[in-house]
Amino acid sequence: MAVTGGSGTRAWVEQVEKSLDKASVPSVAASRRSIYRVPACIKDGDPNRKVYKPRVVSLGPFHHGDPELAPMEEHKQRALRHLLRRANQRPRLLPELVASVEEVAEELESAYYPDLGDWWRGEEGRERFLEMMVVDGCFLLEVMRAADLHAKIAGDDYAPDDPVFSHHGVVYMVPYIRRDMLMLENQVPLLLLQKLVAVETAKPPNSDVINRMVLRFMSPSPRPPPSDTLGLHALDLHRRNMLYGYHPAPPHWSSSRDEPGPDDIIIIRSALELYEAGIRFKKSRSKASLHDIRFRHGVLSMPSLTVDDSTEYMLANTMAFERLHVGAGNDVTAYVFFMGGIVKLAKDVAVLSSSGIIQNAAGSDEAAAKMFASVSKDMVLEPERALEAVQREVNAYCEKPWNKWRANVIHNYFRSPTSVLNFLAAAVALVMIVVQTAYTIMAFYYN
Repeated sequence: MAVTGGSGTRAWVEQVEKSLDKASVPSVAASRRSIYRVPACIKDGDPNRKVYKPRVVSLGPFHHGDPELAPMEEHKQRALRHLLRRANQRPRLLPELVASVEEVAEELESAYYPDLGDWWRGEEGRERFLEMMVVDGCFLLEVMRAADLHAKIAGDDYAPDDPVFSHHGVVYMVPYIRRDMLMLENQVPLLLLQKLVAVETAKPPNSDVINRMVLRFMSPSPRPPPSDTLGLHALDLHRRNMLYGYHPAPPHWSSSRDEPGPDDIIIIRSALELYEAGIRFKKSRSKASLHDIRFRHGVLSMPSLTVDDSTEYMLANTMAFERLHVGAGNDVTAYVFFMGGIVKLAKDVAVLSSSGIIQNAAGSDEAAAKMFASVSKDMVLEPERALEAVQREVNAYCEKPWNKWRANVIHNYFRSPTSVLNFLAAAVALVMIVVQTAYTIMAFYYN
């Protein structure tokens, strides 16, 4: 059938028809993508929401050139010079580093596809991209080595008053750099570090070495890398580290009628309500694996979580990565949804802190509660079966008549010290009346 309309319409139809074959072929660059700009729908309408924006250093192309991050560029260049000067027996080290990174330039660019701006495209753009990758990668290597007490490669040749790489800098500046390394928009592929280290050390690339170095820097108590596979970037590796260890068995539903549907979202009660219903809390065996949440015999076992100034950044960016990266899973998102139900008020934080589940360094219980409320707001939840099973078991326990009666008694008679004293006084009076009655009856029979 002939196309009606003007020449503009016919041209548009021809353009769409020509693009059909192209659209059906998946892009290689798209399949390698792992670093994303966080869309406005996740940023909750605030394009400058602080948890997604680096504060002191830009890593990669997305925030390169931001005026507020410009002061760190001088320190990046100094880090590069120190790394090269340390290898003074290899005067051609910098060209070797550039050549090695250029070998994987397309793969590195694909990690940012299609958000890589025009500034980084074309021949000149490729040169700028390579320069940025080498400088940012060497800077990260120097920072991680300076912060590693076991590494003597970097740090000794910096001035004692160096603002970044001295002991003083490691204590006061590096924590901000570490936090910026949690930003999804502020990542560099770990492939970059692997290529740089292989050239610098003249040894074959080793994924395990890179994974361990990054984990030692990112986590105060890192576990062994979950596999020999090189992490996509620091945030991906940190996420895998949080989930390492305990893997729950899939739940067994009693009948098809009990299986949750897509709209059947279970909301768990707050920690205080669960405590009043007779549920006890304890740290899980793995202590830190977010997978290890179990409920058995009235005891809810949960991993320990340190809540500080970086926690919201870490959780929000990890959830954004899970939402945007196909195949990442939704384990951290499910955990945050679970915690958002348990922690509603400062009293809930106090209950979990008393069991060692929350290590609160946020300043106050109220601040920690607000953090959970903020990070769990407007979540998109893909049902995670294991945690959903735990939520169902906990809610079923609370609905049992004995537990409901116990919770009601505590709620009505033990919510304040005055109520407790009144109850004890009434109990003592009742006991005295019973004892007095017993003595009266016994005296009557003896007489």
